[in-house]
Amino acid sequence: MSTPTSRKVGRPRIQKRPSSGLEPRDEVLAAAADLFTTRGYTATSTRTIAERAGLRQASLYHYFDGKEAILAELLEGTVRPSLEVARGLVSRTEAAPEARLWALCHSDAALLCGGPHNLGALYLLPEAQTGHFADFHRVRAELKSCYAELLAATDAGAALGPHDLALRTDLVFGLTESVILIRRADFDRDPQALAVATADAALLVAGVPQRSLARLRREGQRLLAAQD
Repeated sequence: MSTPTSRKVGRPRIQKRPSSGLEPRDEVLAAAADLFTTRGYTATSTRTIAERAGLRQASLYHYFDGKEAILAELLEGTVRPSLEVARGLVSRTEAAPEARLWALCHSDAALLCGGPHNLGALYLLPEAQTGHFADFHRVRAELKSCYAELLAATDAGAALGPHDLALRTDLVFGLTESVILIRRADFDRDPQALAVATADAALLVAGVPQRSLARLRREGQRLLAAQD
Protein backbone atom coordinates (compact mmCIF):
# COMPACT_ATOMS: atom_id res chain seq x y z
CA MET A 1 0.00 0.00 0.00
CA SER A 2 1.41 3.39 -0.91
CA THR A 3 2.32 5.77 1.85
CA PRO A 4 0.09 8.86 1.90
CA THR A 5 1.91 11.95 0.78
CA SER A 6 2.34 14.50 3.48
CA ARG A 7 0.50 17.67 2.65
CA LYS A 8 1.13 21.06 4.21
CA VAL A 9 -1.95 22.34 5.93
CA GLY A 10 -2.64 25.72 4.43
CA ARG A 11 -5.49 28.16 4.24
CA PRO A 12 -7.43 27.03 1.17
CA ARG A 13 -8.96 29.59 -1.08
CA ILE A 14 -12.63 29.62 -1.88
CA GLN A 15 -11.98 30.43 -5.50
CA LYS A 16 -9.15 31.06 -7.91
CA ARG A 17 -6.80 33.77 -6.75
CA PRO A 18 -7.64 37.16 -8.28
CA SER A 19 -5.38 38.23 -11.12
CA SER A 20 -4.30 41.39 -9.29
CA GLY A 21 -0.90 39.94 -8.42
CA LEU A 22 -1.34 41.08 -4.82
CA GLU A 23 -0.44 39.02 -1.80
CA PRO A 24 -3.48 37.61 0.07
CA ARG A 25 -3.31 40.22 2.83
CA ASP A 26 -3.26 43.04 0.29
CA GLU A 27 -6.07 41.38 -1.64
CA VAL A 28 -8.18 41.55 1.54
CA LEU A 29 -7.44 45.27 1.89
CA ALA A 30 -8.21 45.95 -1.77
CA ALA A 31 -11.46 43.99 -1.57
CA ALA A 32 -12.51 45.77 1.62
CA ALA A 33 -11.64 49.19 0.17
CA ASP A 34 -13.92 48.54 -2.78
CA LEU A 35 -16.76 47.11 -0.70
CA PHE A 36 -16.62 49.69 2.10
CA THR A 37 -16.71 52.59 -0.36
CA THR A 38 -19.40 51.16 -2.63
CA ARG A 39 -21.68 49.02 -0.46
CA GLY A 40 -20.90 50.63 2.88
CA TYR A 41 -19.06 49.46 5.97
CA THR A 42 -22.07 48.17 7.91
CA ALA A 43 -23.48 46.29 4.92
CA THR A 44 -20.18 44.50 4.24
CA SER A 45 -19.42 41.26 6.06
CA THR A 46 -16.07 39.55 6.51
CA ARG A 47 -17.46 36.69 4.46
CA THR A 48 -18.10 39.02 1.54
CA ILE A 49 -14.62 40.52 1.84
CA ALA A 50 -13.04 37.06 1.93
CA GLU A 51 -14.99 35.88 -1.10
CA ARG A 52 -13.99 38.98 -3.07
CA ALA A 53 -10.35 38.36 -2.12
CA GLY A 54 -10.57 34.69 -3.13
CA LEU A 55 -10.24 33.36 0.42
CA ARG A 56 -12.34 31.34 2.79
CA GLN A 57 -13.77 33.42 5.60
CA ALA A 58 -11.69 31.58 8.20
CA SER A 59 -8.54 32.39 6.23
CA LEU A 60 -9.22 36.11 6.44
CA TYR A 61 -8.73 35.91 10.21
CA HIS A 62 -5.18 34.73 9.63
CA TYR A 63 -4.41 38.26 8.40
CA PHE A 64 -6.85 40.44 10.36
CA ASP A 65 -8.73 40.09 13.64
CA GLY A 66 -11.91 41.24 11.96
CA LYS A 67 -13.61 44.02 10.04
CA GLU A 68 -12.53 46.76 12.45
CA ALA A 69 -8.87 45.83 12.01
CA ILE A 70 -9.24 46.04 8.23
CA LEU A 71 -10.90 49.45 8.45
CA ALA A 72 -8.19 50.66 10.84
CA GLU A 73 -5.45 49.73 8.38
CA LEU A 74 -7.26 51.40 5.48
CA LEU A 75 -7.76 54.58 7.52
CA GLU A 76 -4.15 54.72 8.66
CA GLY A 77 -3.03 54.20 5.07
CA THR A 78 -4.64 57.53 4.15
CA VAL A 79 -2.59 59.52 6.67
CA ARG A 80 0.75 57.79 7.32
CA PRO A 81 2.27 58.65 3.90
CA SER A 82 1.22 62.29 4.35
CA LEU A 83 2.76 62.37 7.81
CA GLU A 84 6.08 61.16 6.39
CA VAL A 85 5.96 63.94 3.80
CA ALA A 86 4.97 66.46 6.48
CA ARG A 87 7.89 65.54 8.74
CA GLY A 88 10.28 65.98 5.84
CA LEU A 89 8.83 69.37 4.93
CA VAL A 90 8.90 70.63 8.52
CA SER A 91 12.63 69.85 8.62
CA ARG A 92 13.34 71.76 5.37
CA THR A 93 13.85 75.05 7.21
CA GLU A 94 15.87 76.52 4.36
CA ALA A 95 12.68 76.74 2.27
CA ALA A 96 9.91 79.28 2.76
CA PRO A 97 7.26 77.95 5.17
CA GLU A 98 4.54 79.08 2.77
CA ALA A 99 6.04 76.91 0.00
CA ARG A 100 6.37 73.98 2.41
CA LEU A 101 2.75 74.40 3.47
CA TRP A 102 1.68 74.43 -0.19
CA ALA A 103 3.66 71.23 -0.78
CA LEU A 104 2.07 69.53 2.22
CA CYS A 105 -1.47 70.51 1.23
CA HIS A 106 -0.83 69.32 -2.33
CA SER A 107 0.70 66.02 -1.24
CA ASP A 108 -2.08 65.33 1.25
CA ALA A 109 -4.85 66.22 -1.21
CA ALA A 110 -3.22 64.13 -3.95
CA LEU A 111 -3.13 61.11 -1.64
CA LEU A 112 -6.76 61.57 -0.61
CA CYS A 113 -8.07 62.00 -4.15
CA GLY A 114 -5.80 59.44 -5.80
CA GLY A 115 -6.22 55.69 -6.08
CA PRO A 116 -9.15 53.63 -7.30
CA HIS A 117 -11.26 54.18 -4.15
CA ASN A 118 -12.30 57.27 -2.23
CA LEU A 119 -10.86 55.93 1.02
CA GLY A 120 -11.00 59.34 2.65
CA ALA A 121 -14.78 58.97 2.72
CA LEU A 122 -14.25 56.35 5.41
CA TYR A 123 -13.39 59.24 7.76
CA LEU A 124 -17.10 60.08 7.76
CA LEU A 125 -18.19 56.70 9.11
CA PRO A 126 -19.63 56.89 12.64
CA GLU A 127 -17.59 53.80 13.46
CA ALA A 128 -14.37 55.66 12.58
CA GLN A 129 -15.00 58.11 15.44
CA THR A 130 -14.80 55.44 18.13
CA GLY A 131 -11.87 54.50 20.35
CA HIS A 132 -11.22 51.39 18.26
CA PHE A 133 -9.38 53.63 15.81
CA ALA A 134 -7.16 55.50 18.28
CA ASP A 135 -4.00 54.94 16.20
CA PHE A 136 -5.62 56.55 13.16
CA HIS A 137 -6.70 59.57 15.20
CA ARG A 138 -3.24 59.85 16.79
CA VAL A 139 -1.47 59.84 13.39
CA ARG A 140 -4.00 62.29 11.95
CA ALA A 141 -3.50 64.61 14.95
CA GLU A 142 0.27 64.50 14.42
CA LEU A 143 -0.24 65.35 10.76
CA LYS A 144 -2.43 68.30 11.74
CA SER A 145 0.25 69.50 14.15
CA CYS A 146 2.67 69.66 11.18
CA TYR A 147 0.18 71.88 9.38
CA ALA A 148 0.05 74.09 12.48
CA GLU A 149 3.84 74.29 12.73
CA LEU A 150 4.26 75.32 9.10
CA LEU A 151 1.38 77.78 9.30
CA ALA A 152 2.80 79.38 12.44
CA ALA A 153 6.12 79.91 10.63
CA THR A 154 4.51 81.88 7.77
CA ASP A 155 4.40 85.69 7.87
CA ALA A 156 0.61 85.62 8.21
CA GLY A 157 0.66 82.90 10.86
CA ALA A 158 3.30 84.64 12.95
CA ALA A 159 0.94 87.60 13.36
CA LEU A 160 -1.85 85.43 14.80
CA GLY A 161 -2.56 84.74 18.44
CA PRO A 162 -2.86 81.13 19.66
CA HIS A 163 -6.65 81.00 19.31
CA ASP A 164 -6.66 82.47 15.80
CA LEU A 165 -3.76 80.25 14.75
CA ALA A 166 -5.64 77.15 15.91
CA LEU A 167 -8.72 78.27 14.00
CA ARG A 168 -6.71 79.01 10.85
CA THR A 169 -5.07 75.59 11.11
CA ASP A 170 -8.51 73.96 11.36
CA LEU A 171 -9.59 75.82 8.24
CA VAL A 172 -6.51 74.90 6.18
CA PHE A 173 -6.54 71.29 7.33
CA GLY A 174 -10.29 71.01 6.75
CA LEU A 175 -10.00 72.56 3.29
CA THR A 176 -7.36 70.01 2.31
CA GLU A 177 -9.52 67.11 3.52
CA SER A 178 -12.54 68.54 1.70
CA VAL A 179 -11.29 66.83 -1.46
CA ILE A 180 -12.94 63.74 0.05
CA LEU A 181 -16.37 65.29 -0.42
CA ILE A 182 -15.52 66.75 -3.83
CA ARG A 183 -14.37 63.37 -5.06
CA ARG A 184 -17.45 61.68 -3.65
CA ALA A 185 -19.65 64.09 -5.63
CA ASP A 186 -17.54 63.88 -8.80
CA PHE A 187 -15.23 60.87 -8.83
CA ASP A 188 -13.86 61.67 -12.29
CA ARG A 189 -12.21 64.94 -11.29
CA ASP A 190 -8.56 65.11 -12.28
CA PRO A 191 -6.68 64.34 -9.03
CA GLN A 192 -3.63 66.41 -9.99
CA ALA A 193 -5.68 69.49 -10.90
CA LEU A 194 -7.72 69.08 -7.72
CA ALA A 195 -4.57 68.84 -5.59
CA VAL A 196 -3.08 72.00 -7.13
CA ALA A 197 -6.33 73.95 -6.72
CA THR A 198 -6.66 72.77 -3.12
CA ALA A 199 -3.10 73.77 -2.20
CA ASP A 200 -3.57 77.18 -3.85
CA ALA A 201 -6.80 77.77 -1.94
CA ALA A 202 -5.23 76.60 1.32
CA LEU A 203 -2.47 79.21 1.05
CA LEU A 204 -5.03 81.94 0.47
CA VAL A 205 -6.93 80.80 3.56
CA ALA A 206 -3.62 80.80 5.44
CA GLY A 207 -3.27 84.50 4.61
CA VAL A 208 -0.78 84.38 1.72
CA PRO A 209 -1.24 87.30 -0.71
CA GLN A 210 -2.56 86.36 -4.14
CA ARG A 211 0.42 88.03 -5.80
CA SER A 212 2.80 85.56 -4.12
CA LEU A 213 0.85 82.44 -4.99
CA ALA A 214 2.41 81.52 -8.35
CA ARG A 215 5.95 81.79 -6.95
CA LEU A 216 5.14 79.73 -3.87
CA ARG A 217 3.41 77.11 -5.99
CA ARG A 218 6.56 76.72 -8.10
CA GLU A 219 8.69 76.45 -4.95
CA GLY A 220 6.29 73.93 -3.46
CA GLN A 221 6.39 71.83 -6.60
CA ARG A 222 10.21 71.83 -6.50
CA LEU A 223 10.13 70.65 -2.88
CA LEU A 224 7.85 67.76 -3.77
CA ALA A 225 9.99 66.82 -6.77
CA ALA A 226 13.06 66.75 -4.52
CA GLN A 227 11.31 64.32 -2.16
CA ASP A 228 10.43 61.84 -4.92
